[in-house]
Amino acid sequence: MQKFFASTVATMLVAGQVMGPALANAQAGYRETATPIKHLVVIFQENISFDHYFGTYPNALNPEGEPRFVAAPGTPAVNGYTDALLYNNPNFLNKALNGAGASNPFRLDRSEAATADQDHDYTPEQEAFHGGLMDGFPKYTGTPGPPPNGQTTNALVMGYYDGNTVTALWNYAQQYAMSDNSYDTTFGPSTPGAINLISGNTGGVIDSSSTGDAVVPDGGTGLTLISDLDPIGDICSGTGQVRFGGQNIGDLLNARGITWGFFEGGFDLGKKNADGSTGCNRTTTSTVTNTKKADYIPHHQPFQYYTSTANPKHLRPTSTRMIGYDDQANHQYDTDDFFAAVKSGNFPAVSFLKAPGYQDGHAGYSDPLDEQAFVVHVINFLQQQSRDWEHTAVIIAYDDSDGWYDHQMPPIVNQSSSEADALVATGSCGDGTTALSSVTSQHAQGRCGYGPRLPLLVISPYAKHNYVDHNITDQSSILRFVEDNWVGGQRIEGSFDSRAGSLLGLFDFNHPQNQPFLLDESTGLPQHGGGFPGGGDDHDHNDHGHGWGQF
Repeated sequence: MQKFFASTVATMLVAGQVMGPALANAQAGYRETATPIKHLVVIFQENISFDHYFGTYPNALNPEGEPRFVAAPGTPAVNGYTDALLYNNPNFLNKALNGAGASNPFRLDRSEAATADQDHDYTPEQEAFHGGLMDGFPKYTGTPGPPPNGQTTNALVMGYYDGNTVTALWNYAQQYAMSDNSYDTTFGPSTPGAINLISGNTGGVIDSSSTGDAVVPDGGTGLTLISDLDPIGDICSGTGQVRFGGQNIGDLLNARGITWGFFEGGFDLGKKNADGSTGCNRTTTSTVTNTKKADYIPHHQPFQYYTSTANPKHLRPTSTRMIGYDDQANHQYDTDDFFAAVKSGNFPAVSFLKAPGYQDGHAGYSDPLDEQAFVVHVINFLQQQSRDWEHTAVIIAYDDSDGWYDHQMPPIVNQSSSEADALVATGSCGDGTTALSSVTSQHAQGRCGYGPRLPLLVISPYAKHNYVDHNITDQSSILRFVEDNWVGGQRIEGSFDSRAGSLLGLFDFNHPQNQPFLLDESTGLPQHGGGFPGGGDDHDHNDHGHGWGQF
């Protein structure tokens, strides 16, 4: 019935028969949800460990000339840096392993927002964890480069920012909810993280070319992706390419007639930037990093790896009204399409947003300040332009850690004994006998996880206020939330979604925050009249006994 209704609405849209409030009512009619959240927006950023952004939260140094951050009274503590970790860190003490790069964590100033990219591949990250000792980061994932603190050694990997640089994220944490116990689903870089977000299954590679060591045998007849490769068929893809079998969340949403889309900067190949660049080579130069970077990065677009949800030629939606529905765009769009759709009143139920390259937060070509501008712009826009902000949740999450130091050893909930594993010994991240399946293997190898700890925040009228959730979650917990809220708890075969912790601990559905909370895109500070961190009601935010059932 739901799918029929969605199809009927889409037909009416093409015919121009549904507009304005009528369209909103039509959408709401088939979008039954398990919680009051009717719209989910996932801002999926790049390459940040939890300690890299939140290690000293909520205490900022506050030097003169930088945006000031002072925590609200009663701000909860996080599992961050202790004095021992700051001044007698295992990565400093293990000089035999780390050599000249041996270092304690150190603060990166706002003027040092541009840094070198660190090593964040599947094997080096496991080696850096050193069997849980967490003392091999300079040796295995550290890369020298700007800023000056780490220019001549691998110690840069120990650098962290505080609320004077990642000011917006710290202010969102004050006003809403964050997790200090959320992880990369597996070890490894961007593409595995993106795939885990939408399917929880990096096994089941069914077609590939020029893969090198980016894939490993899965123990059956297929391959597991452990590094970055482009999607087969995308006209912007480079040489190394793969395609996955199996399902992703787009397939489940389509089967229920739920509107959704993946919106990535640069996906519209017909646009031209101010510098004259266009097509797959549309680029932007960051004024912070002074680096020119492609807006669209193929290996950051997970739905392009599946035949059922791919839009390999980047075909445009047939109209703004059809964004989120089935047409030639196949639910794959540019970020500009997201803003256009929401502004027109056509707000998809589930939206994944990927910033243009220079704003995605990835060290080496992006940075925290450019990232902040994108994130704040999206959230301010939704509060000011969306007709349904009161039923919206925004999740800020990350695809991998970039190899940046984080002190917390993750729980290993899925073992692997592939040739690329090295957490305990060469070829070992456990014995692999308890590994999840994939479409080509009963116990798919190359999927050791959880990997590094990553930031995760929930911004919503229904988010708990100034709250830190300590429940174990991972990237596939976002997948699970979508499954539970929109598709009746259906799971994807072989996916981490069956093991994922719930995000419900970050919500309070009985006490919504209805006031706006607008930040400045440049400073990350609250705008005048946009609400302020701290304060709030006095109800018990640890009470999970609300009227909305736990998933």
